[in-house]
Amino acid sequence: MANDIKSQEDILSKLNIYKLNPMQVEAVSVIENTTNTIILSPTGTGKTLAFTLPLLKLLDPESQEIQALILVPSRELAIQIEQVIRSMGSGFKVNAVYGGRPISKDKIELKHTPAILIGTPGRVLDHFDSERYSKASIKTLILDEFDKSLEDGFEEEMKAILSQLPSVNKRILTSATQAVTVPGFVRLNKPTVVNYLKEKSGSKLAIKTVVSPDKNKLKTLVELLQYIGNEPGIIFCNLRDSIDQVSNFLIRNKINHACFSGGMEQKDRERALIKFRNGSVQVLIATDLAARGIDIPEMNYIIHYELPIHEEEFIHRNGRTARVNSKGTAYVLKWENEILPEFIQNVKGINISNKALHKPQYWETLFVSGGRKDKISKGDIAGLFFKQGAINKDQLGVIELKQNCAFVAVPLAIADELVDKLNNTKLKNKKVRVTVL
Repeated sequence: MANDIKSQEDILSKLNIYKLNPMQVEAVSVIENTTNTIILSPTGTGKTLAFTLPLLKLLDPESQEIQALILVPSRELAIQIEQVIRSMGSGFKVNAVYGGRPISKDKIELKHTPAILIGTPGRVLDHFDSERYSKASIKTLILDEFDKSLEDGFEEEMKAILSQLPSVNKRILTSATQAVTVPGFVRLNKPTVVNYLKEKSGSKLAIKTVVSPDKNKLKTLVELLQYIGNEPGIIFCNLRDSIDQVSNFLIRNKINHACFSGGMEQKDRERALIKFRNGSVQVLIATDLAARGIDIPEMNYIIHYELPIHEEEFIHRNGRTARVNSKGTAYVLKWENEILPEFIQNVKGINISNKALHKPQYWETLFVSGGRKDKISKGDIAGLFFKQGAINKDQLGVIELKQNCAFVAVPLAIADELVDKLNNTKLKNKKVRVTVL
């Protein structure tokens, strides 16, 4: 095992990252040299890498027990961190556990104990209370997006988990929000704070108001989307019911989109993000669950279809655009007589009567019923589409490979033809189903 452990240079090279950003450089150094660390940095600035690189150096390759616990507020964040650590090829086993899937699946994955366990507080506590493994070797505790965990009411579960960790000697907390009180049970004595939230003030975010003459803002929303044109963005709603209303109206207006909320099955949520990431849909209608902790690329705009209740939600939603060095726009959609909250001030109104040139949908997503556990790689899938599918490189979009399946973006115009050619073909000695997602 020891020979498999990779250096930081090897890991960064594997991730195609050649230089850490200033926040990551500082965070890595602080974590390596101090007991307790708080990282404050905007969404999308690479906090996962900032705490994972020094974490890997702390792990003992000879140990057979869990050595690090990462607690997160959402399933999406658990899955995202697991994927990042796996893609590092570190040589250490990592597993994510979370609600919304059978506990039996966790038990199978945890038969071989991971060095790093990632999970939502409720599911981790289930495993802890059932005494499924020893906690004596857990020396590093990471609370990622800890403010969100506290806000979402996980305080009691977190308190119960932390009371069962006798050996913790290093604590790392991350947040994209400044004003959070760390509860006493975390025992975060004299932490060193790495604060890059001030950097966000220099971001190139433009906030613009769009006024709807009608209390029902759906027609104005469609006009705004026509004004923006074919750009990836998120429409934020406060309620799941609102998502359904907006979705039905966009369907009637033939605007391709996906939905994302806590009321959806985990599988459907993941598939919505896959289609959004690979360009099969340009618009995601979402609750504040999508404001942070999910793996989606930089986007040019977000729309506040329903105004956020608190300033914190406003900040996190806006944080999905104008990240790092990019420009972005947050559109505030308000009814004529609607009063904006105090935290939305000095916002410039815009005229949306001009329509952008709309190009038809280009990408479609195909589902392939084989994945990592079948020893299938992205290269194998690309080979299948090039050889049997007879497509060229420009026609192969993003491939996302999962444990049991894969998702491939291809041009919509040839999607059905590719299904006819590739369904029930052999891939690495496994007969795979290929269907339109």
